[in-house]
Amino acid sequence: MARVYNFSAGPSMLPESVLNRAAEEMLDCNGTGQSVLEMSHRSKAYEPIIYGALDLFREVLSVPDNYKIIFCQGGASTQFAAIPLNFLNGSGKADYVLSGQFSTKAYKEATKYGDIKVVASSKEQNFSCIPELDKANFTPDADYFYICQNNTIYGTRFTELPDTGNVPLIADVSSCFLSEPMDVSKYGVIYGGAQKNVAPAGLTVVIVREDLLGKARDYTPTMLDYKVLADNDSMYNTPPCYSIYMCKLVLEWIKSIGGLEALKIRNEKKAGILYDFLDSSKMFHNPVNPKDRSMMNVTFVTESDELNAKFVKEAAEAGFVNLKGHRSVGGMRASIYNAMPIEGVEKLVAFMSDFEKNN
Repeated sequence: MARVYNFSAGPSMLPESVLNRAAEEMLDCNGTGQSVLEMSHRSKAYEPIIYGALDLFREVLSVPDNYKIIFCQGGASTQFAAIPLNFLNGSGKADYVLSGQFSTKAYKEATKYGDIKVVASSKEQNFSCIPELDKANFTPDADYFYICQNNTIYGTRFTELPDTGNVPLIADVSSCFLSEPMDVSKYGVIYGGAQKNVAPAGLTVVIVREDLLGKARDYTPTMLDYKVLADNDSMYNTPPCYSIYMCKLVLEWIKSIGGLEALKIRNEKKAGILYDFLDSSKMFHNPVNPKDRSMMNVTFVTESDELNAKFVKEAAEAGFVNLKGHRSVGGMRASIYNAMPIEGVEKLVAFMSDFEKNN
């Protein structure tokens, strides 16, 4: 069967060359006579995989030396609790920007542990934009300032980071990780689930500035204490070994095609093709404020739920799958992560154009 164009928001497409490499090494990885799925994480055979992945992540993302890279389990949602447990340790205050469902969930989780303030929200605009920020509303002695940098469900993103001064900025970057260069030094912490651009589901990557470590609350579960995980090279317990292996292969692929600068150019081209069509279409419409449009997740609708459903059905039959929007908002969503080729977006736009003519 021919491969389809998979526009899923996650787990998402992986580069075909990575999948082929993993298939080739399934029974024998690096001449060990065993699969990565069978390896002990404490073995000499596995060491070059996990340490290679950590080193590559630092290289590809240009992570400064004073930051620790940690491979975790539990998905990004587990970090909603880990963040306040590790960092809400001074004034007990934190500022949150509510720009979508996941930042709202993170905020609600954090309220269990301290004085959490919503400094801005776009809920009244159905999260169709990034809310305007007023520094006068920021808490001067907050322990941290929290954003979700790219909103997978609503198709918005921060195109400019908030100026938080001496307050550490913490960002959930799950759906924009490794899509373009980032200045890691502007953040106290960045983290994200791997199942968008980095690896299969099961792995979460946390990058923490070292001076923020070691202050977790005394009742923090050991497995949520970032210092414990960092001190043990992400192997306090058995890590998600195969997802880390796949992460390493993806990082090698990114490096081979020119790194994050090259990916940014390619990702901007893909997004431009799709947004240009939506802006010229009489049937399809993108509901997001243009200045806040995501480069990774493109949402769109027609004039009716019936037409939306017809489009999703016919698109799937034509080999364009997982275009149905999130259940909380409906409509359609095309997630065009790193592994989606430009050709896939071009063919989707051609299909959308034909659908519009026929309906």
